[in-house]
Amino acid sequence: MQRTIIRVSGGDPAKFLQGLVSNDLGKMSRDGIVYAAILSPQGKYLADFFLVPDRDDILIDVAAPLADDLTKRLTLYKLRAPITLEQVEMPVSRGTGPAPEGAIPDPRHPALGWRVYGQNLPEDGTDWDALRVAHCVPESCIELIPNETFILEAGFDRLNGVDFRKGCYVGQEVTARMQHKTALRKGFVTVSVDGVAPVGTDIMAGEKQAGQLFTQSGGKAIAFLRFDRAGDDMQAADVRVSWQGFAQPA
Repeated sequence: MQRTIIRVSGGDPAKFLQGLVSNDLGKMSRDGIVYAAILSPQGKYLADFFLVPDRDDILIDVAAPLADDLTKRLTLYKLRAPITLEQVEMPVSRGTGPAPEGAIPDPRHPALGWRVYGQNLPEDGTDWDALRVAHCVPESCIELIPNETFILEAGFDRLNGVDFRKGCYVGQEVTARMQHKTALRKGFVTVSVDGVAPVGTDIMAGEKQAGQLFTQSGGKAIAFLRFDRAGDDMQAADVRVSWQGFAQPA
């Protein structure tokens, strides 16, 4: 999916964003990149992105279909702060092979390789769908749907996309309440499939809807499931879907 870079400059961009996004921007000084989301006041996902320091500015690396709405939303939040938001032309490359100079490890999972900004490098043949499915990494505008998804059900704690100690941000109260539950009742998991069905196909457990099927690769898929209805004998259209439950600790 194409990416758009939004440059945040002027004033104190980190302070401005810290009160809006799900992760702690203080991690940029250690890792060089932060994965985060911006939420509605009701705690629902609106956009996910990478935050990358660039001298005194911060670059927001976001899926292109979400860029205009994110820019407008951030503009509303800046009020009278001396913050400038500008969509800029900057290539974004990624890969899983040897990292080029200036590359930054993808903070979501080691298997996702690296990202580099300002260089238009050729694709290295990585099967990104297979990697995402294997490690249950949801993608903007496919699994992650604005005003529908909750980031904990999407695994943002596992993907280093949320910080529970950073303090307040928009939607934080709802996220914190979900985090303090004994267990989530639904969320994204990797399932086995014996065919291919359109993204968004309902998964049925008998006569009851158990979830939806999303990205598929190599007999596996990312699915959003209701855990109390999910099992090893479900259907998505003509495709058999099987989930063995969460792995038990040894």
